[in-house]
Amino acid sequence: MIKIIKDMPETRAQMFSAVEKKVDVTAIVKEIIATVRAEGDEALKAYSRRFDGADLTSLRVSKEEIDEAVASVDSQFLEILQKAADNIKAFHIEQRRDGFRLEKEGVIVGQKIIPIERAGLYVPGGTAAYPSTVLMDAIPAKIAGCERVVMTTPPDKAGKVNPVILAAAYIAGVDEIYKVGGAQAIAALAYGTESVPKVDKIVGPGNAFVAEAKKQVFGVVSIDMIAGPSEILVIADNKNEPKHIAADLLSQAEHDKMASAVLVTDDMTFAQKVAAEIEAQIPTLARAEIARASIDDNGKIIVTDDIERAVEVSNQIAPEHLELCLDEPFSYLDKIKHAGSVFLGRYCPEALGDYYAGSNHTLPTSGTARFSSALSVDDFIKKTQYIYYDEAALKKVCKDVEYFAKKEGLTAHARSAVIRFED
Repeated sequence: MIKIIKDMPETRAQMFSAVEKKVDVTAIVKEIIATVRAEGDEALKAYSRRFDGADLTSLRVSKEEIDEAVASVDSQFLEILQKAADNIKAFHIEQRRDGFRLEKEGVIVGQKIIPIERAGLYVPGGTAAYPSTVLMDAIPAKIAGCERVVMTTPPDKAGKVNPVILAAAYIAGVDEIYKVGGAQAIAALAYGTESVPKVDKIVGPGNAFVAEAKKQVFGVVSIDMIAGPSEILVIADNKNEPKHIAADLLSQAEHDKMASAVLVTDDMTFAQKVAAEIEAQIPTLARAEIARASIDDNGKIIVTDDIERAVEVSNQIAPEHLELCLDEPFSYLDKIKHAGSVFLGRYCPEALGDYYAGSNHTLPTSGTARFSSALSVDDFIKKTQYIYYDEAALKKVCKDVEYFAKKEGLTAHARSAVIRFED
């Protein structure tokens, strides 16, 4: 049963000690990466036989497979996927930025925006298929202008990729899809194989092995983040329907057993009603066992003296998803310092952000919202600076540069600034 506590402990770690335990998979992942680097496609096929039960002759998903998958998906879902994609495009187009150029007296300095050339998307398989992840990861990459968007996802035992995943990839404009999952997929994207191209950045969620692989290849390629278990924090007063708040909490609890669902309220009676409603709803869920474990291990209801304190508690936790189920929620928005994505009002469940509203659902977890942000177009661009000085401009400042360089003991730097004006 979900735990009800008065206010919160001093640290997030005390709240979520179960969530923050890490499985030690370092050595296993290191071996997988080394094998893929040494053996390429053969290693990928061998791991597919071992982990997925699939005997693959080709790693790349063919155009015929994509066409067949799209044709097999019901028309209503295809229409909904397209609506969601349109919303995601509209949101992320606003994130595009231009470079700048400053000019003054023979000096030009500026910055230009360049898309990364090759983006790698990891889409998990396993216990559920997530076409929403395909849209959320691929569309910003395409908007940024990436030349090549490459996706990997594990196959089933028949060597097929879930058709809804392929349909979403088709709608999002993914260029290439490969039947590879797990740490071996991350290794393939980072180093390249005979079939899978080496990319410049890898994005997308995954299990502990995928997260560890991303950590180990970082530096060879860029990554988006090391994602932990899903989280939701709801700030709600007693004007809400307890069943609504319970449903919102369970929407994250059903993700996995390590997910955390937290309600912060200023009313103990309301807290108890929500707790009872959670117990009533869990048995009705398709993933009841997962939700049960999540609620028992990591679920919390925190009762504070007032809503102002509830906001302070939220900022201490820095949740991935934050719902403000309050009157005039926008009046609290500027007080939120740390959250991946904020859902405002009594009619804005977190599921809107997962699928449809257009904001990105790849978000910082485990308190990293203190210093990181949702996946965006910015994740798929680079910023290159440039500088131009004409002769007169350099002559005007060269002594300053020389003096500065000598203060750092770098005489070659100093000489390079003044040598052009020596006899």
